[in-house]
Amino acid sequence: MPENTILSPQDALVAIMLAVSVADESIRTAELVQISNLVENLPVFANYDQAKLSAMGPMMLRLLDQDDGLDRLFELTRRYLPERLWETAYALACDVAAADGRITDTESRMLEEIREELAIDRLHAAAIERGARARFQRM
Repeated sequence: MPENTILSPQDALVAIMLAVSVADESIRTAELVQISNLVENLPVFANYDQAKLSAMGPMMLRLLDQDDGLDRLFELTRRYLPERLWETAYALACDVAAADGRITDTESRMLEEIREELAIDRLHAAAIERGARARFQRM
């Protein structure tokens, strides 16, 4: 992302979801479908221009390809996402990670990084994680 990048709060949420999806260097269809469904259906995205969603993917890949890309992602997230939505960002990240029925070690480390960078209380994080596991259980 260019140095003068400005994100909407919704862009920051999408960026966090995409970061989890690309964490294991394998963007799965289930994860992309989940991101799209969340953007289409959640109230936090009610005024979001969904056309921006397709532009966010390549922008995130370029950002995360940089040496300091992950640090820059968290810097942008903390700057443009209101603190009251940090738990929302973590919940969305957990849903994306769980969407394909398994959370890889790399995705788990990314979730841990998000949890730390966004100062998510450990007890709250555990509840959010359990909710994601419950929603994506398979028969």
